Amino acid sequence: MSDWGPVFIAVILFILLSPGLLFQVPGHNRFVEFGNFQTSGVSILVHALLYFAFICIFLLAIGVHMYIGS
Repeated sequence: MSDWGPVFIAVILFILLSPGLLFQVPGHNRFVEFGNFQTSGVSILVHALLYFAFICIFLLAIGVHMYIGS
């Protein structure tokens, strides 16, 4: 059996934390902007740090595992 938990969590977090897609921290005009489809270097750094923190929490601390198949 193969463990698909890390793959699933990584893809979902990548989609949710893409800067400018759903939200952007920090935004151009406000601290948080929603759906502006723009980004900056600082925003990329903040979202990368958030991604790293969440991936560590879900994979190392909680230990999410999903076994698909027989």
